[in-house]
This record gives sequence, C-alpha cells and structure tokens, in this order.
Amino acid sequence: MAYSAPIFYGDVRNYIDLVIMIFSLIVQAVALIHCLTQRGDGFQAIGTLPKGAWAAILAVCIVLTLLFSGPIGIFSLIGIGAALVYLLDVRPGLKDLSDGKGFW
Repeated sequence: MAYSAPIFYGDVRNYIDLVIMIFSLIVQAVALIHCLTQRGDGFQAIGTLPKGAWAAILAVCIVLTLLFSGPIGIFSLIGIGAALVYLLDVRPGLKDLSDGKGFW
C-alpha cells in the first residue's frame, strides 16, 4: 500500500511536463508569428528593438526549447520570458500605434 503512489508519480510528472511544454511552445509561436506579421517601422516608432532582433530572439528561443531544454529547463524559461515581454510590452505598443484606440 505504501508503494502504490510512486508507481504513478512518473506518469503524472510526464503529463504535466508535456502540458507545460505545449503551452510554452504555443506562447512562443504566437509571439513569433505576431512579430513576423508586423511592419518593421512600427518597432522603431515605439522605441523598442528592431523587428529583426525580436524575430531572431523569439526564433532562437523556440529552437533552444525544442532541442536542448525540457519544459522547465533554463532555455524554456528564457523563451517564455522573452515571448511574454514581447506579448505584454511590444504588442500593445504596436497595436496602439496602428489602431490609435488605446491600450486594449
């Protein structure tokens, strides 16, 4: 009875890691696709890194997450951080620049 819990521990951890990895890759892919579909001059207008730099950062983070890192590895965490900075800082600035309607 005391040994029944460790049998399922590995399976549960694998499923949780898979869900975190899929979520991480989706967030990074959304940020990269959004970056690639924007105009390059908008990045300079809001005072951030150029479009090429953001695209390179996000693409390298996706590749490193897939190749060298697990879902909670250092490259995955850096990739999520870079994608969230883009989505929460740069994306609203670009949207405000193009729409002129405000933050959201």
